[in-house]
Amino acid sequence: MRIGIMGLGRIGSFHAETLAGLDGVDSLVVTDPVAAAVATATERFGATTTDSPEALLAAGVDGVVIAAATDAHPDLILAAVRAGIPVFCEKPVARGVEESLEVLRAVEGSGVEVHIGYNRRFDAGFAAARRAVLSGELGALHTVRSTTLDPAPPPPAYVAASGGIFRDCGVHDFDIVRWVTGREVVEVYATGGNRGAEYIREAGDVDTASALLTLDDGTIAVISDSRHNARGHDVRLELHGMKDSIAVGLEDRLPLRSVEPGTAFPAGTPHTFFMDRFADAYRAELTAFTEVVAGTRTSPCTVADAIEASLTAEACTLSLREHRPVRLDEVRK
Repeated sequence: MRIGIMGLGRIGSFHAETLAGLDGVDSLVVTDPVAAAVATATERFGATTTDSPEALLAAGVDGVVIAAATDAHPDLILAAVRAGIPVFCEKPVARGVEESLEVLRAVEGSGVEVHIGYNRRFDAGFAAARRAVLSGELGALHTVRSTTLDPAPPPPAYVAASGGIFRDCGVHDFDIVRWVTGREVVEVYATGGNRGAEYIREAGDVDTASALLTLDDGTIAVISDSRHNARGHDVRLELHGMKDSIAVGLEDRLPLRSVEPGTAFPAGTPHTFFMDRFADAYRAELTAFTEVVAGTRTSPCTVADAIEASLTAEACTLSLREHRPVRLDEVRK
């Protein structure tokens, strides 16, 4: 199949490399306003280049991957849907909930599959955790803990446009908690602080945050996010049930040092980058998208799914700002 890629920044270039290595992908068509990025994709992957998204959609592509800036997501998704071309788009659907809902209304009933990129759904550990929950082997859940700790904060320009730590980082935790547990978030309480880069405070954001989520069956989920984790990129999930407890991310590359006497775990080199931690998951995610394009499966993460994660991020952002619990009903439009 012939896949188009809109946007060749860090994640777009990574996706181009991944797609070029998939057996089912015959060729790539790319577009990006940065000429050097296009030239690199042409040289490395033999990609065909176009000078605009419109030209790319008219170039006979079977599916399109959107890795452009967030503000461009809604228009690019809708252009592809109007052209009848299946879409993979990096999260979020749009910068705000109202615009995301407009995209949802346009996509519903179109018959065109839209897959939003939440890569943790394709990580082997998270998938195993979901199977454990669905099988009932853990019993009724009572506590979930999801952790995302980055080794260093993103640059000032990124932070200023990110929408805040919950919309940019915590949203991955919100999506995976919902997907693994099969439950919906009904209420949140969030807090945060700044202990590091001053430019994060100046942008009106926090560099470390926690949120307490109440799920619709009474399960409590504890979210912990930070821009500062000097030992590496730490992503984990704990699930505690009435019959058993399990964890995702407890492996030798876990960036956490034990001080227990006689303990050698973890023994490996810590993960330092999210693309390193989730390289296999990204490949599985794009493989799934090629199956969506081929018509052998439906979207594994729909626009509606992505909006639920964004609603939780909105509720946490409001809770952080107003120092109070926020029910999800407050932020639904």
